[in-house]
Amino acid sequence: MEERKIVVADPTPIGLFGLAMVTLVASSQKLGLTSDVSFIIPWAIFLGASAQLYACIQDAKKNNVFGATAFGAYAFFWYSVAFSWMIQAGLFGEKLMSSADTKQLGIAFVGYLIFTLYMTVGALTTNKNLFFIFVLIDFLFLGLSLSTLGIMHDTMHMVAAIAEFLIAVLSFYGSAAVIINTQFKKTILPLGKAFYSV
Repeated sequence: MEERKIVVADPTPIGLFGLAMVTLVASSQKLGLTSDVSFIIPWAIFLGASAQLYACIQDAKKNNVFGATAFGAYAFFWYSVAFSWMIQAGLFGEKLMSSADTKQLGIAFVGYLIFTLYMTVGALTTNKNLFFIFVLIDFLFLGLSLSTLGIMHDTMHMVAAIAEFLIAVLSFYGSAAVIINTQFKKTILPLGKAFYSV
């Protein structure tokens, strides 16, 4: 039987663009530039979640364990956050809304902090842009965890807000760099060599 090799394009640009868009919109609320989360929900579902899930599936086809795990895990994070916001808004009924305990979100954020910490170690083998995105995600989840659990709420909320905005900036840059460097077949926007070569 003849084997066919399927070439899969690098999904990094769309995955990073999805991350950039959702963190840009979400950080605007945390920074007090906008209010409420109603209009963040669509961006969370379609960009934060679906775009990254697509990137996850494509990276899995490329046997990129790190990329597939990262994009997949954060895709499901944004699906979960969007549904949590919908529960808080009463979309699924008064009973669910009234019984919601936000400390459970805090515990989930702690779990994602643990995940992001070991992914940050793995990111040492990628490039500097991606590594610093992961460092900022560490600070985002540290801020989200502590503020949601009621520990130094105002300070940690601001830590999360600033980290999230900077994630958007670096993710836009990373997405642009892969697109532009690929199209021009040379490095125009450097991503920085890996801290650790394997």
